[in-house]
Amino acid sequence: MLKSPAMSRDPNRPAARASAPTFSPLYRQIKDFLIASLERGEWGPGDAIPSEGELAQRFNVSQGTVRKAIDEMAAENMLVRRQGKGTFVSTHNDPRSFYRFLRLLPDDGVAVPSVSDPFFCQRVAASAEVALALGLQPGDPVVHVKRLLRFAGEPVVFDQIYLLGDLFDGLTLEALRGGERSLYSLFESDFGVRMISAEEHLRALAADAESASMLGVVPGEPLLLVERTAYTYGNKPVEWRRGLYCTRNHYYRNDLG
Repeated sequence: MLKSPAMSRDPNRPAARASAPTFSPLYRQIKDFLIASLERGEWGPGDAIPSEGELAQRFNVSQGTVRKAIDEMAAENMLVRRQGKGTFVSTHNDPRSFYRFLRLLPDDGVAVPSVSDPFFCQRVAASAEVALALGLQPGDPVVHVKRLLRFAGEPVVFDQIYLLGDLFDGLTLEALRGGERSLYSLFESDFGVRMISAEEHLRALAADAESASMLGVVPGEPLLLVERTAYTYGNKPVEWRRGLYCTRNHYYRNDLG
């Protein structure tokens, strides 16, 4: 049996019982090795990975076993298959990935590009709430970012974002304001941190004075609160954000199935 590499785990998710047998199908062990290679940077975002035949030889398994591992990684948006070209590491620089993490649409359903307007970036001590979300200790360093997302000039989302301090050391407001890249594209390109998956919690909330001022609504007006924890390879939490969405002219869409 292949030995699986050590993987990080969300501390808030239930762990398996210590007495449970440790068995992993062969294709999942291959998947773990491929993820470990991505973590080490053997293949970077946008790079082609070796063919299924080459990987089968490397791991001394059947090509079908490798294919099953790659199929699962493609379904989880870690890899992208391109007909006639091969399999590539997913990247946030791909325009098709933009709406994967942003599910807000105008009432007419026609997606329009958003403009990110960051206005605060500072290294701070993690509060108890932030520490719990990111698997840290209260007081550990995090980078706190505030920004507005505008659609057709209208402020629609007020984000407060918290990032692991050790991974994003050196992030500045000037860098956040530079160019037209998405935040996740910047994190990937400049800090080597790729967001693989995210978990969101949604609830209704009344606008307070700060959010009302940011979004141009009256205090007490209902907003949609979206709390997101984003994970990189190894299910490691690296970002926690509280986004307040004005749904006066927009709605949140989630495709199921």
